[in-house]
Amino acid sequence: MVNLKEKYKDLISEAKSAAPFRTNTAFVLGSGLGDFAETVTKIKSIPTAELPGYPVSTVEGHKGFIHFCEYNKKRFILFQGRIHLYEGYDLSQSLIPALLAKELGVENILLSNAAGGVADNLRPGDLMLISAFNTINIKKEMATVFGVASAEEKENIRFNFPSKFIHQKLIEAALEEEVYLKEGIYWYNKGPSYETPAEIQMVKNFGVAAVGMSTAHEALYAAILGMKVGAFSLITNYAAGISPVKLSHQEVIETAEAVKPKLEKLIKRFIELTI
Repeated sequence: MVNLKEKYKDLISEAKSAAPFRTNTAFVLGSGLGDFAETVTKIKSIPTAELPGYPVSTVEGHKGFIHFCEYNKKRFILFQGRIHLYEGYDLSQSLIPALLAKELGVENILLSNAAGGVADNLRPGDLMLISAFNTINIKKEMATVFGVASAEEKENIRFNFPSKFIHQKLIEAALEEEVYLKEGIYWYNKGPSYETPAEIQMVKNFGVAAVGMSTAHEALYAAILGMKVGAFSLITNYAAGISPVKLSHQEVIETAEAVKPKLEKLIKRFIELTI
């Protein structure tokens, strides 16, 4: 069993020492969504490269910062830059943002990502509330590595995502800001290659709405740590085989850029409702 708190004790200690405040809310910003950090007041920004043992994010659209922010007198943490397994990192490294959030006093965490649309009702530019993950392999992997074996921990994995509180507040924020928020199951794939058209057709038959390469393990680990966890996807492209257009990361960045105004409205209203 790996004790992540012990493994990353120097990193945690450094982050705690550098933190200008403690707050109950944090956000993890996915591919192309990092620019939200520029729309709020940053009280302090910590480059993750300055924290011992914090992996370098190598993907375009993922800057390596932890921002301590304020909006309308509400304080929160933004993790700008995600750690993906497909970058060559191990599972424990990809969970550092969730671990740090917990150690910094966070109780509510909202994760976001860019995803490929599978369901017929999803189009690039849509926002999708994640109602569930494909978790069988993730649960087994986490149980093996971290010793997630107690009945309580298993119940956390099974029932504590999504948090009813977080998702209800996100729905309320969407209604108040007139942002159309869809909902569906997210299929997690380690990457780095995109899914094949045959794989997409398979998961579509299972009722999957969107596919991506992040978030699921982070959300489940945050639930194990006892945080209220929610997640949503920005649909940045059609999944393989849904559209004749070849998939590219550039399409992800361009779609995220176009959706910035409604994403900003949604998250800011969510902040107003939860902090």
